[in-house]
Amino acid sequence: MSSATPPKRPGLIAALAVGSLIALPVIALFFAANALFRLPLLPINVMDWLPNNLPNALLNAGKDAMVAILTAISPGDVDGVAKTAEGIIGTATLFGVIVVAVAAIFLIARAQKSATAGAVTGLVVGLVLGIVFALMYFSLPVVQFERSAYFFVDGIFIIAVFVVAGFAAGRISDQLTGIPLTTAVPESAAAQPEVSYQQLNRRQFLVRVGGTTATLTVGGAVVSLLARDSGGSEEVVEPLNTDQSLPADPVESVMLDGDFAPAAGTRPEYTPLEEHYRIDIVARPPEIDATTWTLPLVGLVNAPQNFTLSQLREMPSFERIVTMSCISNSVGGDLISTTKWTGVRMQDLVALADPQPEATYLRITCADGFDEYVSLDLIREDDRIMMAYAWDDRPLLQKHGFPVRIHIPNHYGMKQPKWITNIEFVPEWEEGYWVRRGWSATAHVQHTSVIDAVAAQETFERDGVTYIPLGGIAYSGDRGISSVEVSVDGGNWQPAVLKEPLGDNAWYLWRFDWPFTEGAHAFEVRCMDGDGARQRTDVTPQRPDGATGIHRVSRIL
Repeated sequence: MSSATPPKRPGLIAALAVGSLIALPVIALFFAANALFRLPLLPINVMDWLPNNLPNALLNAGKDAMVAILTAISPGDVDGVAKTAEGIIGTATLFGVIVVAVAAIFLIARAQKSATAGAVTGLVVGLVLGIVFALMYFSLPVVQFERSAYFFVDGIFIIAVFVVAGFAAGRISDQLTGIPLTTAVPESAAAQPEVSYQQLNRRQFLVRVGGTTATLTVGGAVVSLLARDSGGSEEVVEPLNTDQSLPADPVESVMLDGDFAPAAGTRPEYTPLEEHYRIDIVARPPEIDATTWTLPLVGLVNAPQNFTLSQLREMPSFERIVTMSCISNSVGGDLISTTKWTGVRMQDLVALADPQPEATYLRITCADGFDEYVSLDLIREDDRIMMAYAWDDRPLLQKHGFPVRIHIPNHYGMKQPKWITNIEFVPEWEEGYWVRRGWSATAHVQHTSVIDAVAAQETFERDGVTYIPLGGIAYSGDRGISSVEVSVDGGNWQPAVLKEPLGDNAWYLWRFDWPFTEGAHAFEVRCMDGDGARQRTDVTPQRPDGATGIHRVSRIL
């Protein structure tokens, strides 16, 4: 029989394996505890923390890369896929941190001689990591708004999870160390080459740990899914009225150039509310209680105000059909939508607050930590600027800014704060959230025209010529659209037919019937606004002022 080798602490590979086995059930626990008890959902909180703390250059590079990748992967649902991607990034980041922390526990314990070095080290590392993540969690504006009354409970939960995880990792390190490097070989096997049983035993031990991990992870995931399924709708708003059905025909349309039939595949003129795009600075929308929420108007005013949602809804209101676009939208992208907004005029709210002469701007802050500045002169000049509380005759959905958001015509969505919690009258302009990160200070919408459809399935004949309808949208804010033109294979620009828009700040639908020829073709579109200014043809990126360029679509027909 061979002599046994003294026990040896496991190395880096075993540490990384155990780190992965620890990270999975920890993440599952956060999801399950959030679904059941609304405790912190740390993977999402991590994703909310990253954009607000990364260097601007890194943040913008990451944002540009994500938009480009998601546009290529899912050109019809960039915003929806982006939210999934954000959740994956947050989860992967937390996973990586836990794996690195467990590896540190193993390596620190490896340098010590105590049989319980792993457990002690795990407790210390887990406590430190838990405190760090708790402080990160407390620093989030959306958490401060929603969970300030539960900080103690939330903090204890976060710290406890990491302390237990750290201790478990340390105990596994200690137990692996207790398995000798070699085991005596039975006499019957003496003639055979000496076999190390340590690898097999450690492997068996890790397999058992993996089985426990799998059970905990699957259990946590199932609990999370079942709790969310039984929780009903994500929205937490009360009805605006008793009729919550979608209007069958929300707006009467007026046709240009006779009857207008959009080419098959052209996006709807009026965006279904559930399909309206959304881009946020948080992975999950803030949850605001309408019964306790108020909108303060403070600062340089003679008559400070503090409106409840009911009071805002009782004020004289107006409605507008609004097309809103994200400044991150690529040429031809889908981060642009049209719906009906309802709310009160900002002019009326400002008048009630009675600004002092020194007040020149409103500083608007929001539950998600967003802030933006709006000129008081602009509000006085434009009675269309709205504090909106409803879209499509329904209360704002939670994900779209409940309870109120502002609309400022001719500006990208980055200038339209939502989940508003405070308005302060201030003496001068400062950079808002996205301006501080290198985006446009004005964010005026660029002209855009898009080919949505080359409707080969709608081929028709007229006077012996076969035609294929093309269709899409054109938009330039309230400047309107005077013409849309299409070019095929680099040929002459030819006029398309326009449909009168649903409102003075809404997009136009267009259609062009192209005389079909078989083969590969490239289609391009451009527009001219109501003032006679043509769409820019030079190609610029989304940052800082919004993308420009001609939309081009290639087809083999």
